[in-house]
Amino acid sequence: MTNPAFDIDEAMRRVEAAVRPFPKAALFELAEEGHASVFEILVACILSIRTRDEVTLPVARSLFTHARTPNDILALGVEGVDQLIRAVSFHERKAAQIVAIARHAVEHHNGKLPCHRETLLAFKGVGPKCANLTLAIACGEPFIAVDVHVHRITNRWGYVHTRTPEETLRELEHKLP
Repeated sequence: MTNPAFDIDEAMRRVEAAVRPFPKAALFELAEEGHASVFEILVACILSIRTRDEVTLPVARSLFTHARTPNDILALGVEGVDQLIRAVSFHERKAAQIVAIARHAVEHHNGKLPCHRETLLAFKGVGPKCANLTLAIACGEPFIAVDVHVHRITNRWGYVHTRTPEETLRELEHKLP
């Protein structure tokens, strides 16, 4: 049951005011710098998993200096990508994932990933949070990215009453405009 006294619009105004003095999250900052393709945002999101923005941002910038497209990534290969992303958590696994996504993009989408949720979710290591975040940032689509933090906070507020981030995502998709 939703907390009837909870005003989501007022909460969002307060959150926006509270975060204004802080830097934007890494993926939003990268998009503003011109790294806004579906491929780049998806790669940056993969890099960000279990990695702080303070690490994600410079690593993504460095990678995109060398390779911004799937063809560029394929030219580097797994070892080349791994060398460039070594500072992020699970870099070896992420390098292989990024190269596999690049290969799929080249072989099936002429090197350009589509704004299609199921396509993104089909990639190993890409869950609803990264797919939705990519579609929202790169494609301007109205998707919500829910991680454990969004799940916990919206439950603490009493806006939703769910047990998992996946349930929270469904509830927020239903409740938010």
